[in-house]
Amino acid sequence: MAKILIAEDDARIASFLQKGLQANGWVTVHVEDGGEAEQLALGGGFDLLILDIGLPGRGGFEVLQALRARGHRLPVLVLTGRAQVHDVVACLDAGADDYMTKPFRFEELLARIRARLRGVGTEESRVLVAGPVRLDLWSREVSVRGRAVALTGREFALLETLIRHADRVLSREQLLSQAWGYDFDPSTNLVNVYVSTLRKKLGENVIETLRGFGYRLRT
Repeated sequence: MAKILIAEDDARIASFLQKGLQANGWVTVHVEDGGEAEQLALGGGFDLLILDIGLPGRGGFEVLQALRARGHRLPVLVLTGRAQVHDVVACLDAGADDYMTKPFRFEELLARIRARLRGVGTEESRVLVAGPVRLDLWSREVSVRGRAVALTGREFALLETLIRHADRVLSREQLLSQAWGYDFDPSTNLVNVYVSTLRKKLGENVIETLRGFGYRLRT
């Protein structure tokens, strides 16, 4: 199981990242200070570092430079509010493996993390199975009782979340947060719409509605 270090000083974003990444099967450790992030990263034991640039104590850019200066090849995904081209170029030139700006879509972040973690873990960690549904996280292929099903990015993210919490009831708010990101309006009917499209593709009985509570994928 991959282990991810999160260096982020915004408590709300850090909490969202931890919950979302843990829900997707990864172990996370969170730090708010750049100096602590550097020490832990250099100490080994992590498969990926999600790094904010504007950290207190020791800035994220300095942390990145220090890691690469010591020959440390830990994959680093920079996640920051700085969207200027020169910031992107500077981080990539300093050795960052990827760069995302805030606000971000969680499904895109997951895809980028998976791309960096390929080869980490086992076959079981890339294939999710619940009831008649099989979902391959790497190839993005989905099948129901052996029948291939084509899904959009949002449909795939929603189904992945339901499978990871199979037999548990998830509220609309939980599905919005874990599948698509913290910047969605909680009053939106997106979940209802996409559950309906998933049922048409997977079968009416795969996803169960519990009125007043949410949705559940039964195994």
